[in-house]
Amino acid sequence: MTPELQTAVPRVREWLAGREEEMIALLREITVLESPSTDPVSQGPVFDVLQRELESLDFRVVRLSGRTSGGQLWARPRVRTRGRPFQVVIGHVDTVWPTGTLTQMPFTVENGRVRGPGVFDMKGGLVQGIFALRALASLGMDPPVTPTWFINSDEEVGSPDSENRVRHVARRTLRALVLEPGLEPVGKLKTTRRGGGRFEVRVRGRSAHTGLAPGEGASAILELSHTIQALYQISDPDRGIAINVGEVRGGSRPNVVAAEASAVVDVRVRTRSDARWVEERVRAIESGPRMTPGTAVEILGAVDRPPMEPTRRNRALWRAAREVAGVMGLEVDEGMSGGGSDGNTTSLFTATLDGLGSVGDGAHALHEYLEVERMAERAALLAGILLLPAPHISEPGRTLPRRTTAGRTRSAGVATGVGGGAEAGNA
Repeated sequence: MTPELQTAVPRVREWLAGREEEMIALLREITVLESPSTDPVSQGPVFDVLQRELESLDFRVVRLSGRTSGGQLWARPRVRTRGRPFQVVIGHVDTVWPTGTLTQMPFTVENGRVRGPGVFDMKGGLVQGIFALRALASLGMDPPVTPTWFINSDEEVGSPDSENRVRHVARRTLRALVLEPGLEPVGKLKTTRRGGGRFEVRVRGRSAHTGLAPGEGASAILELSHTIQALYQISDPDRGIAINVGEVRGGSRPNVVAAEASAVVDVRVRTRSDARWVEERVRAIESGPRMTPGTAVEILGAVDRPPMEPTRRNRALWRAAREVAGVMGLEVDEGMSGGGSDGNTTSLFTATLDGLGSVGDGAHALHEYLEVERMAERAALLAGILLLPAPHISEPGRTLPRRTTAGRTRSAGVATGVGGGAEAGNA
């Protein structure tokens, strides 16, 4: 670590120390603005607050419209040094909580913990990000890699509307810092994530009366049961491959042989090679022999969220972050998250470090909370990472096909100023 950083990082932490009340006030403001993923209109007021805060720090803010979501916010400093590369801070304003949750889960501060819908995942992280920028601006510190922001409003549902823009930004930045909450109550940074996907199994059979002519029927439900068993055989806990059939539908009446049945399957994997292996096994089940004569099976879907793997550049960024924490007198640990985030996508193209947001527990749960005393600390850690020089680790960019499954939409590109500005539809 450079002598300049060794001096700057403690100054940042000192500036942020004792500012928890200010951070809580901003967190309260955006938490009471409930913003579920399913209500795009509700997300606009949260974006308004973030825009206000970023513009007060002399950032140029661009609001990007969404097709199925509340859109995205992209920002960069109005004044910047030409030729400097970019880094991006990534987060989301949407939560899993429906409007009205505040009545049973109000915003409270008690015993050193803040509770409320979305405070941990991930509005607390957004607040910490704002205060990291405030610290740098107040201390006159100019990061050697220009910081930018990209905030979407559909991450909790898989970023179907914003993923192409996430890719576009990631391709044009040297590193991505993700404001998702830390892992476990100790707040580990997330250096790897499992990838995932969804398959839908559709079975067609032939109906018949179970009392008068049962032999004339071909039960789609019976065949679906065999297919489900075959799918579960793909699971391999030692490799981190998990299969779960979470929804099953079928049939019409108890006395009718089912002509149709379906199931929805969740898949989790640790590596892209395992993702391909799972897809091959699923296709083999689809094309294989049927246990119930007269039935046909169709399986749609893919492992469409790639895992965040321990690439060379990701490992280099993790080591640098740990050095920053060390200068602050902090010990940080790393871990793997079983869920996905936009970090899975950015990791394909640039150095990515996830879990830089709040420390607490209860994401998507009624006991959701964050630890107040860790807020300034995490903001300081993020600010210190933003001050890191340009990385020297390079890897070829990895490109995956755009999502083409039902419900996915393409989005226009974002002008980052990297590589010649806007490039619509090339993300």
